[in-house]
Amino acid sequence: MNRRTTLAMTTTALLCLAVGLSATASLAQQKSLKEQLVGTWTLVSSDQVRSDGSKVQQFGANPKGINVFEGNGHFFLMIASSGSLLVASADNPKIVSIDPNTNFEEFGGLNVESIAYYGTYTVNETEEVAILHIDASTFPNQVGTDQKRTITSLTAVELNYNIPAAMSGGLIHQAWKRAE
Repeated sequence: MNRRTTLAMTTTALLCLAVGLSATASLAQQKSLKEQLVGTWTLVSSDQVRSDGSKVQQFGANPKGINVFEGNGHFFLMIASSGSLLVASADNPKIVSIDPNTNFEEFGGLNVESIAYYGTYTVNETEEVAILHIDASTFPNQVGTDQKRTITSLTAVELNYNIPAAMSGGLIHQAWKRAE
């Protein structure tokens, strides 16, 4: 083979490889919204944005949380403030009693801001909305309700969505990152 033929074959092979990789990347980008949601996400932030634009961090400055979307349409979510009884952190005072029902005074300095719920979900691809049907919750008023999550951005590693805030007329913005 001469040099020109070798160069032409190498160029053709590299071109085919580039086209193949481009097609694979294009197919990955064509995943449905539901397929992109599937997985485990950890909470980055949760801010309640009131109708006047002011913000409240309902779970404190450093909330902890997990949000799991399964491919079969089930989900689970738990969020707790960093000072909550449900999240062990350096901010928590130590509890002396092993029976929380016998020593209520020890719990006085702890925050109990938390929420946990699970159920099923569907996705409206056109409106970019996940609709959660809540089967059980630590807040009884949620049980049996459907709640919308309007997805504002979704990448392979980041999920952001808004939730209508029932009390303030504003919204709750939550940011999540894919768990490693």
